[in-house]
Amino acid sequence: MSLMAAAAVFTETVHARELPVEPFVYGLVAIIIFFALGIVTYSYRDVANRHRAKAEAYAKRHGGEHGGH
Repeated sequence: MSLMAAAAVFTETVHARELPVEPFVYGLVAIIIFFALGIVTYSYRDVANRHRAKAEAYAKRHGGEHGGH
């Protein structure tokens, strides 16, 4: 068998795997995941100010100094 014939045989038997879904679905899933993570991150906005009265009372009791935490 010549080298050209062997190359032709091997190039014809390409075993390609197809994706289980369309390529845009992967992007859509990624966008949905990032959107969900964004909602979780957004839910933590202004957490430090939710208990402002407690924080002010603590500051008054401890002379306005933060404990170095």
